[in-house]
Amino acid sequence: MTTTIDYYFTSISPFTYLGHRTFLDIAGQAQVNFKPVRLPRVFANSGAVPLAERPQCRQRYRLLEIERWAKKRGLPVNLQPAHFPTDPSLADRCVIALQQAGHHPGEFLARVLAACWAEEKDIADASVITAILVDLKLDADALLKAARSPATEQQYDRNTDDALGQGILGAPSWVLDNEQFWGQDRLELLADTLDAVEA
Repeated sequence: MTTTIDYYFTSISPFTYLGHRTFLDIAGQAQVNFKPVRLPRVFANSGAVPLAERPQCRQRYRLLEIERWAKKRGLPVNLQPAHFPTDPSLADRCVIALQQAGHHPGEFLARVLAACWAEEKDIADASVITAILVDLKLDADALLKAARSPATEQQYDRNTDDALGQGILGAPSWVLDNEQFWGQDRLELLADTLDAVEA
């Protein structure tokens, strides 16, 4: 039986960027359900405060954590990217469209996350998304059309509803056997649990 992991995230999340490739390595042959969500709704449900409303001490510590984890993961990072915040919904919906078309969206998501957090690109700009899809030799026009469809918008909402039902706390979060792992700094714990499940 194939192990299934539900992966809740949004394409603008710095901590999703920091953990994404490590997660893909950990997941191995497991079935990953990529479930981009509308993070403001998740935050509202979990009691989290939007970044701009957090005390300065928490905002400063967040930047320190991003810097520390980028170094640990061996990733470049801009702590104050030129295009943050920006609207991640087109990129998120492209992940949904890719998965529905039978493509593994892992590399696309990795490129989108890096575009924001390491390359000073605006992931709300359709031309940025198009360039990534073309570079991956995917049908950018068809995927963008699918991403903008009402059906994909509805799936985006269903993903968010699923996150609320699961009690997801933020991005990234993973659910394995109904057990939540919130934050890329919990990836080693996810790996331990996955090993036990697959043993």
